[in-house]
Amino acid sequence: MHRYNEAGIAGLRSRTSPGRAPLLTAEQKAELRALVVAGPDPERDAVVRWRCVDLRTEIARRFAVRVHVSTVSAWLHQLGLTRLQPRPYHPRKDAAAQEACKKTSPPC
Repeated sequence: MHRYNEAGIAGLRSRTSPGRAPLLTAEQKAELRALVVAGPDPERDAVVRWRCVDLRTEIARRFAVRVHVSTVSAWLHQLGLTRLQPRPYHPRKDAAAQEACKKTSPPC
């Protein structure tokens, strides 16, 4: 009745609920995206590629927000990132030694 008195017939329309406030701001999500695209530092982060479990720990450390792994996966999907990743490589690999080995190996 109060809504009808204030706005007439238009006040009786169903309103959308504001819902829960997002856990990460747009700036924090942009920082998360940059973090994932840049990849982990093996010495600092102790991982060679980001998994949702690792990102969950990093989000808790950086933003003080604790979420489930599936939430991290949903955020990555919202940011346009996919779970498909290139195969990780060892930080001390020697490309020249690999090429030399390929050249001297007998053909199959």
